Amino acid sequence: MVQQLGERRKVCVLGAGTMGSGIAAHLANLGFTVTLLDLDPSSAAEAFERAKRARPPHFYVPETADTVTLGGIGDLERHVEGSDWVCEAIIEKPDAKRELLARLEPCLPAGAFVSTNTSGLEIGMLAEGLGDDFKRRFLGTHFFNPPRHLKLLELIPTSETDPEIVTATTRFLEREVARRVVVAKDTPGFIANRYGMWCMYHAIHVAERLALSIEDVDELTGPLLGRPRSGSFRLNDLVGLDIMQDIAQNLVSRCTHDPHMETLEPPSSLDYLLEKGWIGNKTGQGYYRKENKDFFAFDLMNHGYRMTRKPDFPSLAAIAKLPLEERVKAALALQDDAGEFLRRYLIPALDYATYLGKEISHSPEDFDHVMMWGFGWEVGPFRLRDMLGAGESRYYSVKGVAGWDGKVHKASKPAEYRSVGDFKVVEEHEGFRVRSMEGGVRLLSTTTKLGVFSLPLIRSLTTWLQESKPGPIVLASEDRAFSAGFDLKFLLECSERSDWDALEQGLIDLQGLGLLLAEWPSVSAVTGYCLGGGFEMATSCAVMVASAEAQIALPEVKVGLIPGGGGTSLLRLRHQGSAKDLVEVALLLAQGTFSANAVEARKLGYLRETDLVSYHPDRLLEDARQAALTVEPRPLPEWESVAGPVIGMIEQALNDLRKKGDLTDHDLSVCEQTKAILGKATSFEDALARERLAFRHLLAQGLTVARVRHMIETGKPLRN
Repeated sequence: MVQQLGERRKVCVLGAGTMGSGIAAHLANLGFTVTLLDLDPSSAAEAFERAKRARPPHFYVPETADTVTLGGIGDLERHVEGSDWVCEAIIEKPDAKRELLARLEPCLPAGAFVSTNTSGLEIGMLAEGLGDDFKRRFLGTHFFNPPRHLKLLELIPTSETDPEIVTATTRFLEREVARRVVVAKDTPGFIANRYGMWCMYHAIHVAERLALSIEDVDELTGPLLGRPRSGSFRLNDLVGLDIMQDIAQNLVSRCTHDPHMETLEPPSSLDYLLEKGWIGNKTGQGYYRKENKDFFAFDLMNHGYRMTRKPDFPSLAAIAKLPLEERVKAALALQDDAGEFLRRYLIPALDYATYLGKEISHSPEDFDHVMMWGFGWEVGPFRLRDMLGAGESRYYSVKGVAGWDGKVHKASKPAEYRSVGDFKVVEEHEGFRVRSMEGGVRLLSTTTKLGVFSLPLIRSLTTWLQESKPGPIVLASEDRAFSAGFDLKFLLECSERSDWDALEQGLIDLQGLGLLLAEWPSVSAVTGYCLGGGFEMATSCAVMVASAEAQIALPEVKVGLIPGGGGTSLLRLRHQGSAKDLVEVALLLAQGTFSANAVEARKLGYLRETDLVSYHPDRLLEDARQAALTVEPRPLPEWESVAGPVIGMIEQALNDLRKKGDLTDHDLSVCEQTKAILGKATSFEDALARERLAFRHLLAQGLTVARVRHMIETGKPLRN
């Protein structure tokens, strides 16, 4: 979805606790009309204040919170009137949920659907005693916490839910609520908590048996297995050890038929930490503890804290860069502590997935999707079994995916969720590939590390555009970031050799590519970081389609430079109608301000009103393709002089920052160059020339060279 919603626009969320407030915030971010109710208006306000302070933030920008209407459940009938969806998200106690649903039934609007949000309660049981019409429209939802940041949503119908409503609700949640939906069976813990929690407990038990450190286990259960860097124990702290215990106890009490439930008996380390009240990130300590800048790890053997230490597995170095399948096979064969842990941890975990699969999920693919979308695994357990040859038969093949009945079904990756690698390569060039998209759109995917715009990429892309004269194009990256910027190593080499001619030509080429993109029906598809020269190329396209979580900035001041690929000139041109706006631009560039997300980027002025935000985490390329089908080149506006004493206003604002200690003397030296472009340039061409001149001037200074070198060597800015 791109800033547009369908017909279902009004939602009433019942319960303003952690999950209820998070769901309300997520929906408000998407533009829904949201009402959030709690016991009474004051408790709703108190809970929502906590939600506004949540970290990571629930809201893209703070003012979105003001769009949420708060109220009390005592006035339930008035608040739910006209709602398209009522989402109950109160405390995880069956009696309390049943009582509230019974109160809701007589005032539920005709045509609305209703859900109970739960991490594992039996959905059918909660609807007992309610009318047939209510049951027909009733489902379970399992949002992951925090809802804004985790894309999986398990949808759980009962045997009495209308199948048409299941289909319509799935489509609605995918397209308008921007989630990836897996329809799960109404079993304890559904898929995510039944299997995921077992794996979390299992890792602790194996670590304790082998007397490994928590750092060792996190190293072995993170990227090595195609999983997030949090590994096992950092994930435990993030989820909360108390939450883990609650889920485990619920599963043990309800799954008496499952012979594997002994794994959910609390390990000794977990018992100890729970007794102390050290339940993870919420209390500042759990398996890990931070004191000032120091990190401590909990010792599983002696139950005390010590300084964290780096895992020492020499055997992993040789296999770390292998593809996932080869890497895991090699790791399982290691004859050291790493191999021993993985054999005792991974093989039983894959076996347990096989035992559970048919009971809790509709297909192996659904099971895998839950672990991928909810836990961030690169592949799920059934795909991994196939990779390792761990079973007698394969689930995945070129023909599709085998179901529990053994019949092969077509793999279900809708076209709207394709990633760069799903599009056919039709041409290979230095630094980028040309891929084919439907409708005659060409996808230009950069292949440089972190999407850096190097000179070879800039020149080959320029030549291709000039010679091929394609139709509409989408510019994207094959890396996790759209672009980390222009090539700093090239700038450092020019400075060290005093090769100012090469620097001038390099900047001319970068600026020229931006001008060429502006002449084309072009769309940039921005995800991850979009910085410096990368942003300059992205914003030169007729339309930017930015992933909602994209972080955008012109941070050149942090390396002692100004935006020199047209960025300073473009911001001057776009904000020339107001001296006050140009002062804001000067302050933005003086501090190298990062936007935390694309919504904030629009607020800061990085995105134009005509640019789009793609809220669905997997729809960026389809949204960009759709934009490219109708996009037209966007000519630059005429250059105009600015009314008012803009130079003096910028100087005053910068001096105020210097007095506060927010700028160094060298920062001010950099800002002098920015100020001259914003306040003195007489045309767009003059502004571009001033950018290049400023680069030469600044790169001749030792303080800038030191900043550039430090950034290359450490990846961090130097404040000098």
